[in-house]
Amino acid sequence: MRHRSAIARRTLLRGALATGALTATATSAAWGSPVRFDNPLARQRADPHVHRHTDGTYYFTATVPTYDSVVLRRSATLRGLRTAEEHVLWRRHDSGEMSRHVWAPELHHVDGRWYVYFAAGSSEDIQSIRMHVLENTAADPLSGTWVERGPIRTPWDTFALDATTFAHRGVRYLSWAQREPGIETNSNLYLAPLSDPWTLGGPPVRLSIPTRDWETRGFRVNEGPAALVRKDKVLLTFSASATDSNYCLGMLTAPADADLLDRDSWRKEPEPVFRTSVAHGQYGPGHNSFTVAEDGTDVLVYHARPYDAEVGDPNRHARLQSFGWKHDGTPDFGSPVPD
Repeated sequence: MRHRSAIARRTLLRGALATGALTATATSAAWGSPVRFDNPLARQRADPHVHRHTDGTYYFTATVPTYDSVVLRRSATLRGLRTAEEHVLWRRHDSGEMSRHVWAPELHHVDGRWYVYFAAGSSEDIQSIRMHVLENTAADPLSGTWVERGPIRTPWDTFALDATTFAHRGVRYLSWAQREPGIETNSNLYLAPLSDPWTLGGPPVRLSIPTRDWETRGFRVNEGPAALVRKDKVLLTFSASATDSNYCLGMLTAPADADLLDRDSWRKEPEPVFRTSVAHGQYGPGHNSFTVAEDGTDVLVYHARPYDAEVGDPNRHARLQSFGWKHDGTPDFGSPVPD
């Protein structure tokens, strides 16, 4: 990782952790000794998502290589997720909708209830991927009953996945990836307000189309959005290109006081903010989420392979990496660290 100042940085946690986005306040744009983790955090767990609840408990979910279920781990510590017992919250249907390709689950706590956002295909057409939502009203997400709240409807009945939610300035948003008719891409990024956790409350805004070289290698892809709100900025990281060594993270930024539903509020970074490191043996890092370690350190959660491989190789392992901040208020992820 790149050298950073010896000034230590600490994040002050507030109740905004429960909004689904990490809201951080820093005393400095630089930090010193990075927190080290034992990676991989979880083998063959792609598209990792970590939620830190208001009581400090960590929850981890991810895509399993059999694509057939939603799983969840729980731990009092971030490092403890590595060995925590894994529980199955929901299994795919035997046939019809939600019976194939269960991808990219995320656990969120919204208005006192638990929600899992995930994508799934159909036995009639396994590539008919759509976004779905599960709800649980129990205080403990490992108890109670998970109820299927149905698919998230958008203006187009097309390939759609990677739903995530966050709240900002009193509005709850959904961001996701979808193939829009008339645009020759595999998926673009969208944002819309929510009227409830599974219903759009207004028309979606297209935030990003994959057009740059690093977004169009193998496939023309923008997917896997993850929100991070800090001081005067709203950040959306996303994954681009094919899910091999070309996979990488891009980033959109908007002023915190801007209209997030105005496409012109957003700026795309010209280059990837996190990409393959051959020197460190990390290939295709992407589909990230954000969390905070117990000491307040900001942490990037992502998957990568330990070698160069083709799309479909199952060894995408979940990993953790601490990160700091640049003086312009944007995150400095550095390079993927070696296992």
